[in-house]
Order: sequence, then C-alpha cells, then structure tokens
Amino acid sequence: MTEDESNSEGLMKRQTTGEDRVRMVARQLSEPRTANWIASEAGWSHEPTKRVLKRLVDDGILHRNESGTHTTYYPDYRRQAIQEAMRLRDSGHTVEELTDRLAEMNTQIRDWKDEFDIKSPNQLRGTLADGSLDADEENRRREIAREWEHLQRRIKIVGFTIREWGFLAPTTEPAGASS
Repeated sequence: MTEDESNSEGLMKRQTTGEDRVRMVARQLSEPRTANWIASEAGWSHEPTKRVLKRLVDDGILHRNESGTHTTYYPDYRRQAIQEAMRLRDSGHTVEELTDRLAEMNTQIRDWKDEFDIKSPNQLRGTLADGSLDADEENRRREIAREWEHLQRRIKIVGFTIREWGFLAPTTEPAGASS
C-alpha cells in the first residue's frame, strides 16, 4: 500500500461512519460477498454490518442469497446499470463521444480476439493450461481477460446510454407533474 492509499484510507475512516462505509462498499460490489468480507472492507464490526446489510436488502438496494454455505449479498445490477447510464448521460459527454468510446472498446476486444485467436475471456484464460507461457505472459493474459470482461460490461452500459439518450435526459419537471 502506498502512502497516498494509506492516507486516503485513514481519511475515509475519520470522515465517515461505519454505516456509511458499509453502504459505500455494498454499492460497489461487482460479485456476491459475505457480511464478513463487507465488514472487513468497511473496517467495521460484523454485527452492525449485518444490520446495515439487512436494511439495504429491505430497501431493495441489495439482494441476499442464502442458498450456499454462506449468505452472500449482491447489488441490484439493474439499478447499478441505470445509475451508471444516468451518470454517463449527465457527464457532459456528447452522444458522439460515447459512440466513439463504444467503437474503441469494440476494437480493443476484436484486437484481442485476433491476437490470441479466441472468442472469449475464458478461452483466453484456457490458454494458460498449455504450460508453455512464462509467468509474465500468464499474468498479462489474466489481466487482459479481466479487462475484456470489464469492457463487455461497459459496452452494454454505454450502448444502453446511447440508445436511451433522450429518455435519460435530466428533467426539470417533477415526476407525475404532467398529465
């Protein structure tokens, strides 16, 4: 951990409550996590974290899955996608700029498909099994696979934002004001 990361982590703990930190961690989840994991990330104890998570589930911000060996929590991915689309729409970028970014992301994925002669991030991960790659190349391919998955998610959100540009426009009229 760098000194800046350490300072910013300390600053976050000094300027936020444990509940605030749990909410921040929970809203940024990209995969299901246990209450213990969330509590650890938030730097808060387990029982109060569970109470906050229960409220977030009750409010529809998180979902709880009790089917495995451990109860896990995960965000409403639809809500996250809509919120991200609204942030993109409100960011000051034009629809043309977002379209250019979409094309860049698609080009990057096509380049990886051509470079490795594969069709998916998991196929790229599968190339690690042949054992002929050095550690640096294995790490590079794992990182590319992670970035590829990230770009696939971004492409969906940016594409949705472009398609729904008008719908996502900020409105000055309160909901329900027009009949």
